[in-house]
Amino acid sequence: MSIVTAQDLVKDYGIVKAVNGIGFAIEPGECFGFLGPNGAGKTTVMRIISCFLPPTSGTVTVFGMDVTREPSSIKARMGLMPQEDNLDPDLSVFENLLVYARYFDIPKKKAVPLANDLLEYVELRGQGRMNIKELSGGMKRRLLLARSLVNSPEILILDEPTTGLDPHSRRAAWDKLNQLKFRNTTLLLTTHYMEEAERLCDRVAIMDSG
Repeated sequence: MSIVTAQDLVKDYGIVKAVNGIGFAIEPGECFGFLGPNGAGKTTVMRIISCFLPPTSGTVTVFGMDVTREPSSIKARMGLMPQEDNLDPDLSVFENLLVYARYFDIPKKKAVPLANDLLEYVELRGQGRMNIKELSGGMKRRLLLARSLVNSPEILILDEPTTGLDPHSRRAAWDKLNQLKFRNTTLLLTTHYMEEAERLCDRVAIMDSG
C-alpha cells in the first residue's frame, strides 16, 4: 500500500492557483522528488503533506490517514527539514535538539544520548555547545537534518535540502540522505537541481506553475 497518496490536489491563494489538480502515490522506502523552478508549487505540496497547510480541494493521505483529520498522528511519525532556517538563535546546537525532542515527549534521559548520536551522524559533535549564530550555512543545514530525525521518522520531508551549500557540502549531504534511504526511510524532497534528483530519487514529479 502506498505510504502517501494525493488525488486531484488543489491549493488556491485567492486567485493564484499554487497547486492545480495533481495526483501521485509514493511507496514505502522510496525517494520521491518534486523537481521544478522556484514558485512551481513544490513547497506548498510539502506543507500539505506535512499537515501544516490544508488543501483547497482534493485528498491527501499519509499512513492511510487524511491530513486534515488526523494531523497529530501523522506528524508524530514524520520528520521535516524545512527550506528556511527556523533554528532557535538563542540556544546552542545541542539545546536545539533537546528542546525539539520535548515536542515528541522524549524524556531528557533518552534525549541527551539521542542528540549526541544525531550530532555525530551529521558531523557536528564538536559544535554542540556553539550558539546557532556562530554556525555556517552548511552547519545549519546539517543541524536541521539532525533535528528532523529526532523522532525516528518513517517519512522524511526535505524541502530544498541542499540550498545554499557549496558543491562539496552538497555531495556530503547526498551521502547522508542515501544512508537514510538504505535504512528504508521514505524520503520526499523538493529540488531545482537536476543532478540532485538523479543522485537521490527513485522517481520524480516535474512541477511548473502548480
